[in-house]
Amino acid sequence: MFTMENSTEKGLKEALIYLESGNPSKARQILSQLFMADNNNQKVYYTTLCCTFWEGILSSLSLIEDPLERGDTLLTEWKNFIVYIELKTPEYKPAFESTKQGIFTLALHNFRKALEDINIEDKSGIYQKTGLCFKKTGDFENACRCLTQANNIHGGQAQVLAELADCWSLCGDDRTAKVLFREAFYIGPDKIDMDHLDSQLIKALVKKTEETGCSPRSLAWWVPVYGVIWGVFTVRRTLSSQEVGHLKQAVYALENEYKNPKCDAEIVMPRLLNSYFRLIEYYVMTGNSDPQINEILLKMKVLNKPIYELYVK
Repeated sequence: MFTMENSTEKGLKEALIYLESGNPSKARQILSQLFMADNNNQKVYYTTLCCTFWEGILSSLSLIEDPLERGDTLLTEWKNFIVYIELKTPEYKPAFESTKQGIFTLALHNFRKALEDINIEDKSGIYQKTGLCFKKTGDFENACRCLTQANNIHGGQAQVLAELADCWSLCGDDRTAKVLFREAFYIGPDKIDMDHLDSQLIKALVKKTEETGCSPRSLAWWVPVYGVIWGVFTVRRTLSSQEVGHLKQAVYALENEYKNPKCDAEIVMPRLLNSYFRLIEYYVMTGNSDPQINEILLKMKVLNKPIYELYVK
C-alpha cells in the first residue's frame, strides 16, 4: 500500500543521494516538496537544515580560483557546520553522514588538484588535509598513505601524527594508534585539532578528560596525562640519547618556569607531569637506578598529589 510515509522516505533517500554527491541545492528542492506534504517530519526538517547551511557556501565557492583556498574554506565551514547542527535536535544521522561525505569529497577533489601545482614546494600540509578528507570519506588506506607522505616530507608534526593514529585506530590497530597518539600529544597537544579525530579510542579519552573539570584551554595538555593514568597511552617506544637529552632539558626548563608565580600554571603543570611520565618510562625501560625514579616521583607528589596517587596506584 502506498502511503505518505513511503513517499517521504523515498524522497528522503533521493535527497540524501544528492547531498552525498555535494549538491544540497537539488536535495533542498526535493525536500521542499516533502515538507509541503508532511511539515511535521523531523527527518525532513533536519536534512533541510543541512542543505540550507551549505547551499550558499557551495554556490560562492566557484568564485574562489585557488583549489587550495577552496579546500581550506570547506574545512573551515565544516567546523562552523558542526557547531550549527549540534544545536538542532533530533539528529538524523543519515543526513549528517551524507553531508559529511559530500563536503569532504569536494574538499578532497580540491586538495588533490592543489597537489598538482608544481610551484608548491612543501606539500606536507596539503597531503595532511588530503589524508583527512580520505579519512572522513571512509578511505582509510589512502588516508594513511597521504598522512605518511606528509610525515615523510616534514616529520614530527603533531597534527599529522594524530590523524595517522586516528586512521590506525579506525582500522582496528589500536596498538600502533596508541604509540602515535602518545607521540603526537607529547610533541604539541595545542597543535592537534581534536574536532577532526573520529576514533572511539581518542574520543572517549578526550570526553573523560573533559569530565575531570579542566578548562577548555588546558584540555589538550591534560589528555596525555590522563591517557597515561587511565592506561590508554600504554604502548611505549625507546627514546634515543638525543631525545633523552632534550627531555631532561625540557623538564629542567618547565620546573624553573613553574617556580615563577606569573607562569601559566594551568598549562605548565600538565606539560611537566607528562614530561615526568616520559622520563620515568625511559628509566624503567633502560633499567636505570631506582633513586632517579624516586626523585621524579617525589617531585610529582609535590606538584600534584592526586595525579601522583593515581599514577602509583
